Amino acid sequence: MPEATVPLSLYIHWPFCLSKCPYCDFNSHVRDRIDHTHWRDALLREMEYWAQEAPKQPLVSIFFGGGTPSLMEPATVAALLERANDLWGITAATEITLEANPTSVEAARLADFRAAGVTRISMGIQSLRDADLQFLGRHHSVSEALAAFDVAQALFPRTSFDLIYARPGQTPAAWEAELREALTRADGHLSLYQLTIEPNTAFDTAYRKRLFTLPDEVTSEELFTLTQHIMESAGIPAYEVSNHARPGQECRHNLAYWQGDDYVGIGPGAHGRLTLPEGRIAWHTRKSPERWLSAVESLGHATEERLTLTPQERLEELLLMGLRLREGISRAAFRQKTGQEFPGALDPAKLASLTNAGFITLDDARLRATPKGMLVLNTVIGELVSG
Repeated sequence: MPEATVPLSLYIHWPFCLSKCPYCDFNSHVRDRIDHTHWRDALLREMEYWAQEAPKQPLVSIFFGGGTPSLMEPATVAALLERANDLWGITAATEITLEANPTSVEAARLADFRAAGVTRISMGIQSLRDADLQFLGRHHSVSEALAAFDVAQALFPRTSFDLIYARPGQTPAAWEAELREALTRADGHLSLYQLTIEPNTAFDTAYRKRLFTLPDEVTSEELFTLTQHIMESAGIPAYEVSNHARPGQECRHNLAYWQGDDYVGIGPGAHGRLTLPEGRIAWHTRKSPERWLSAVESLGHATEERLTLTPQERLEELLLMGLRLREGISRAAFRQKTGQEFPGALDPAKLASLTNAGFITLDDARLRATPKGMLVLNTVIGELVSG
């Protein structure tokens, strides 16, 4: 195996949900029946395949994402963690996160997930208003969600939950009241996402039919700015566009993505990045659960595409991910990951233009987006990487 170079993480994708949320464009699927033993064996096999190439070093983080990983059998989670420990090593410092829905059925399994080795729960509460939970297609009530989160807080060293804002008809005053309620429950981490309409979702169809409207651009900007102010004042500032944490409580797994570290991704539709002697490789697996399962059974993995990133592609990835972070991209990290001095192949004229317009700052230490730039981050990044 190659020598250890950069921190290594593991992502495990569980693609199944009880139903498809109308806003969701993730690789999630509804199935009447799931052979859990079959799936456990396949996930273990794909993990073992990538362990042959990945550096042999203790994992910084493991993340069970989906889909709805809290629908997995706890015995499957335990088996995967045991094998990950055999292949790489899990230490007391390894962050092990599992995404969970806050229904009473799944809350009853939390103790078993803790016993399996999970150390952090990320709970998809999404709203503290029952009418909005119904609109968002969620299966839990506010009271059920809060009861489930109480269970999680009692069991796990670290917890987080998600909320979606900028919902139809939501005013800044209404969102402020809801967010302050959330802060009475939160520990050290909250994920706060503006509702967006993703292509090929149920909301996309309904929105095109004008069955509902979203806050206008001015209100959306006000909601975003208000969110940053409230969270900053509470001592839980944004460390990434939509993620807020007390110092030291950041999600280490997601930081691996945003900082451009190495990670192995297994399961349907999973992505991975590894720094190997041949260069920085990127891959993704087959998205269809059935096609993924068939490929793993016949080949030991379900890689759909594998490629070695060019220096320009590596630069673009670091920009795309790193500028989402409050701290931006450090020159030292850029040098370590690319062997180049920052800003590499970026156009000096575009850097100057965006700096003068107040969208980014570039100093001796790092490149970062300003609060103004964060509001139009995709546009800023697109301008930086365009030819």
